[in-house]
Amino acid sequence: MTITLKFCGGARTVTGSMHLLSVDRSHVLLDCGLFHGRRDEFYSVNSELSFNPQNLCACIVSHAHIDHCGNLPTLIKKGYRQHILATPPTKELCRYMLPDSGYIQEEDVKFVNKINRGRGLALRYPLYTKQEAEAALKYIRSLEYHTRYALSREIDLTFFNSGHILGAAVPVFDIKNGDTTTTRIAYAVDLGRYGMPLLRDPETPKDVDYLIIESTYGGRSHASIEAAEDELAQAIDRTVRRGGKVIIPSFALERTQLMVFFINKLIKRKKIKKIPIYVDSPLAVNLTEVFRHNWEYFDEESKKAFLDEPDPLGFDSVRYVTSVDESKHLNDESRPMIIISASGMCENGRILHHLKNNVENPHNTIVVVGFMAKETLGRRIVEREKIVKIFGRPYNLNAEVITLNAFSAHADKDGLVDYVKSFGKRLKKVFIVHGEEEQSEVLRTNLKKLNLKAVIPAKDEVVFLAKRK
Repeated sequence: MTITLKFCGGARTVTGSMHLLSVDRSHVLLDCGLFHGRRDEFYSVNSELSFNPQNLCACIVSHAHIDHCGNLPTLIKKGYRQHILATPPTKELCRYMLPDSGYIQEEDVKFVNKINRGRGLALRYPLYTKQEAEAALKYIRSLEYHTRYALSREIDLTFFNSGHILGAAVPVFDIKNGDTTTTRIAYAVDLGRYGMPLLRDPETPKDVDYLIIESTYGGRSHASIEAAEDELAQAIDRTVRRGGKVIIPSFALERTQLMVFFINKLIKRKKIKKIPIYVDSPLAVNLTEVFRHNWEYFDEESKKAFLDEPDPLGFDSVRYVTSVDESKHLNDESRPMIIISASGMCENGRILHHLKNNVENPHNTIVVVGFMAKETLGRRIVEREKIVKIFGRPYNLNAEVITLNAFSAHADKDGLVDYVKSFGKRLKKVFIVHGEEEQSEVLRTNLKKLNLKAVIPAKDEVVFLAKRK
């Protein structure tokens, strides 16, 4: 029997998670995520797969973030026709996430082709369309946590809770060795944090031999949630006293719902005054409905809030904006307000319009509550570049910028090390992925101090876990 892992994407970078587990003739894809980069690189990386999709017996999706599920339509376009397995909430979230991704690509191409026609340049095409994304949805099947499922004669799958976002899982693969033993592989990409509101804590599967783990914050520490709440309250109060607006770029999935939940708490505890709050993202509106319908997957405190309160995610200070006209109208108003808008890394979506209209006003504040990858507008704002380009035009970054990584749904460097330690002595090797190289290196160093074998595979590298006749 031969067991191999091929790291097809999300190796030594943060986005585009995609890995191939092969056991003899059984091939299983772990995630099928979109790589985020500049337009040409985005298309070239995501359109080429380093394996034959028609040889796969299954595709497993750990959660519904686009960098983990967003290339499923390409997989289907290239001939994959087997099941895509995910937890029930992930399946429901993908129903909105994937078509939205296709729609964004179509709109981006329309914008680019309008320019290209005027310059006599070749027209571009989206990686996939909204319609092609919708076609991919019919292959997704749901599997509850802690339910063992046979992917093939050699491989069984069980989902454990990763604590990252609603429906996120640590897929665990039990591989039959041909005798009475098994080889067990866990895939903790992405991993959440302990004690986060809404979410249950990450689970540690037992008797794992090999672990694949993320390293987004492999070299960074998060402040406490309580400290972040206080800093957020102070930033909002400071901005309101200046007569400005608070702009929060936020991922439509999970981070938006979490920020609404936190701001609701601040108002209830009278830490901030009641001011207008707008969630300006049609996708976030739909995803929030999924959160409302799946509250039984939350932790005990949050479940109680959903049972006892009228609506923790739609309290009377929040208005969920869907129409373009209403979105534009927010920029015409001068009164203090909070605007939460997608996309999280400020690369597309309505947040670009809000930034364009607000970054040059020193009375305003941009609150960053999520990871910003290299080469994104969000990263340039985090690094406080004096001039940032939005829609190709330069703008002076005069607004106050604060970064609150404590709201991140990713484990930090101590959380990652503690999680690996919790697997015990049976763990033979750790594969570090989903992180910028310097972050992955810090995690590897910290794991080596514990006498653990930890490696950082390169993209398309193949490793042998077992090779028997």
